[in-house]
Amino acid sequence: MLWLYNFGIFLYKIVLHIASIFNVKAKLFLKGRKNIIQTIKNNVDITKKHIWFHFASLGEFEQGRPVLEQLKEKYPAKRIIITFFSPSGYEIRKNYPLADGVFYLPLDTKKNAADFVRLINPEIAVFTKYEFWYHYFKTLHAQNIPLVIISGIFRPEQVFFKWYGNFYRKILGFVTYFFVQNEQSVTLLKKLNLENVTLSGDTRFDRVAENMMRPKALPLIQKFCGQSPVFIAGSTWLPDEQLLKELITAFPEWKFIIAPHEINPAHLQEIMRLVPDAARYTQLESSPAGYSRQVLLIDNIGMLSSVYQYGQIAYIGGGFGTGIHNTLEAAAFGLPVIFGPKYDKFQEAKDLLALHGAISIQSGAELSAAFVTLQKDEHAGHAAKKYVLDKTGSTARIIQYLETYTQVNAGL
Repeated sequence: MLWLYNFGIFLYKIVLHIASIFNVKAKLFLKGRKNIIQTIKNNVDITKKHIWFHFASLGEFEQGRPVLEQLKEKYPAKRIIITFFSPSGYEIRKNYPLADGVFYLPLDTKKNAADFVRLINPEIAVFTKYEFWYHYFKTLHAQNIPLVIISGIFRPEQVFFKWYGNFYRKILGFVTYFFVQNEQSVTLLKKLNLENVTLSGDTRFDRVAENMMRPKALPLIQKFCGQSPVFIAGSTWLPDEQLLKELITAFPEWKFIIAPHEINPAHLQEIMRLVPDAARYTQLESSPAGYSRQVLLIDNIGMLSSVYQYGQIAYIGGGFGTGIHNTLEAAAFGLPVIFGPKYDKFQEAKDLLALHGAISIQSGAELSAAFVTLQKDEHAGHAAKKYVLDKTGSTARIIQYLETYTQVNAGL
């Protein structure tokens, strides 16, 4: 089975080379990994120990960020290396100030894993939620370097729990400790005789609660909103935006802020064709007339989590594609949320629905009905915010474990 895994990694690289001709992300993925081992060697003090945090993408970074930042605040002398698998994480956080190095993770080959671990010299490795790499995990295990999974979540349909998943179960066996989000994950791991697991919850709750308590002021957004009620659509894709068009027309007394998941020129042009009178955030200062428009298009990255403080109701995109995006950032500010039908993989979405802090829709008519319902429902926003605040505390439990681990405590 290992040969098939190695062949899959090789084939993946070939596919990326072909895709990079047409796809910007694939091109960044390859460009960022060109001579990556030498780049790491040139920029890391290999004589020093590091704490290694790996994130698949930007979402996982935000999820694991509370652990990283609290650990660094408590032990500022500790050196931190961050790796990303995806360009959407690396390109936005490559200059993250608390890290001593931020890199793309080299593809998971035996040689890359051995070289990478030797160069960064980790005293502990922390992976957030996803990504299970055979060679990296085996290398860490062979060298007795603790590997901790935080905010992990497991489902019965995953390959680990299938009759043919023995190779992937071996990967789980290399993990020192699992901190997972729900009871189902605990049960599934224990069925594999993995007792090194604790139900700690999701560190995202700590992150969004912290953001809610200390939001970044956005004066241009505040000026655009004025005294109007505001509907915020976050991380949207074209199917979401097509539904929003009808809602915007039907409720002229509301202001709408659209923050698309992708801000490439082609997608922004698609939105402008749907809503031609929309103002663009980056043009507000040079075009003051934009403040009086009904719709504002957020055409840059990194603002959305703070934009929610100015809204009354939120729509979360992705539910008509592969799955919804982050509902918790909006819920933390007391915004009830609306999203499409594909939310099954997201426990927080199910919880918010059960608490009547969210509504799932499948059509434009259902979106309009949900919007009207939430305008009248004073309970929904309070339920959403209470849900977030009640779920905080995961970070503290993980930090406590890391502190008691001898290799982390050594030399403090």
